[in-house]
Amino acid sequence: MKKFYITTAIDYANGAPHLGHAYEKVLTDVVARYQRLMGTEVHFLTGIDEHGQKVTQTAQEQGKTAEELTNEVAPLFVELCKRLNISNDDFIRTTEPRHKTVVQSILQDLFDRGEIYKGPYKGYYSVRQEQFVLEKERDEDGNWPELYGEVVEIEEENYFFKLGAYQDWLIQYLEENAFVVPAFRQKQVLGFLKEPINDLCISRPKSRLSWGIELPFDSEYVTYVWFDALINYISAIGYGTEAFSENWPADYHVIGKDILVPSHSVYWPAMLKAMGVEPPKALLVHGWWHVGGQKMSKSTGAKIDPLEFAETYGADALRYFLTREMSVGQDSDFTIELFLGRYSADLANTLGNLVSRLLNMAGRNFPGGLAPASVVEEPESTLHALWKETHEEVMQAYAQFQFHLALEKTFNFITALNRYAEIRAPWKLAKSDDEKDKALLATTLSTMAEGLRLGNVFLKPVMPDISDRISGLLGQEPVTLWEGQLEWSTRLVGQVLGEKAILFPRPSTDS
Repeated sequence: MKKFYITTAIDYANGAPHLGHAYEKVLTDVVARYQRLMGTEVHFLTGIDEHGQKVTQTAQEQGKTAEELTNEVAPLFVELCKRLNISNDDFIRTTEPRHKTVVQSILQDLFDRGEIYKGPYKGYYSVRQEQFVLEKERDEDGNWPELYGEVVEIEEENYFFKLGAYQDWLIQYLEENAFVVPAFRQKQVLGFLKEPINDLCISRPKSRLSWGIELPFDSEYVTYVWFDALINYISAIGYGTEAFSENWPADYHVIGKDILVPSHSVYWPAMLKAMGVEPPKALLVHGWWHVGGQKMSKSTGAKIDPLEFAETYGADALRYFLTREMSVGQDSDFTIELFLGRYSADLANTLGNLVSRLLNMAGRNFPGGLAPASVVEEPESTLHALWKETHEEVMQAYAQFQFHLALEKTFNFITALNRYAEIRAPWKLAKSDDEKDKALLATTLSTMAEGLRLGNVFLKPVMPDISDRISGLLGQEPVTLWEGQLEWSTRLVGQVLGEKAILFPRPSTDS
């Protein structure tokens, strides 16, 4: 049975991880964890892209070889995954033999079948994007898009993949399939394909760039970094072996909007078509994070160190903010004020406060275990109805990649649990000797505990550590499957709850 196969883009190994890298990994991890909780077997791949001109230039600037630089950078991305609790099953480096072998075998096969040919090239080249660009892409003032950075004119002999031969097929494929999510991004790809596309230059002469995978049919050239990098998605899962079909086609490649066109939406499906391999099922395209309204940039200083944030506030707090604040596909803004606002209002004052007051009251009044809820009046009925509504809406939101909405609905329910506590005021009921009040106290704390258990189930994909910790405080095993966990139950009756805990310490003002 085929696994649910999901990948991130592989990150350039020319610098330390930034917020954009962290977000893409968290987003992909949320999808992967959600699928596992739904009972699906998942294979989750991430990694780094080690070849190409940008890596070479950065290494030269630092007085290192490209190999030295990538060997320093790779562990930083591995550590990012570890620190952010990313549940990837594999981490690929494009310098690994398992990748090089597959790239060279594909190149040789395409060359032997006439899909790759040698010819002259004269045109413009974006150093930042490591791709050739067209004159028509200049704006009215003759300037290149900022995305391209430095653009230089080049004239040289190179090898080309017959990309143009697949344009009509690709247009038809896009018109018949929901290939790009969100849908408005697919329209962007079709817009790009309205004009004829050139064949793709898939080589670089070693005289200009030596850091790359050598062409198997011409030792004077290395492979174009995009032709090399995209193949990681199949080299990592055993392309050419029986194991390949266990994962391919990929269910989702999760990528940023800047690498949608043309690399992932044009080059990649055309390459696969030429190879006789089915394209991935879909591309899940996310937007960019800005910092204080500015695009993240080393030159402007608009950048956030995700590892530093995770160290200061906890990985789950950062995971929560990134998932809650960005609607998948759109851009979003990161400021310390926004982050601390979410941290205080949602995590500390809403979730943390509910856990704290429940454990405190249960420990004082029911140290031997929670008593059953025997009263069902308007406050309880309202909460039960809200859970039913929340359950349906959150499940739908997760299925549609609306994770910000799933968290919003979940925290609305947690807020309602706090409001229920204010209405019932168990701290007052605990002072009464009246039997009705005692029954109401037991009902209140049992209802709060079960409500917390249910809301916590939906936190697992986004805040796995916090969710497991709350489960433990409720005397439950960590949530591994949603099946059987999402109906209002009496499973906590008789359960001894954990001692009072502070899940989200208030950050110091100088943080």
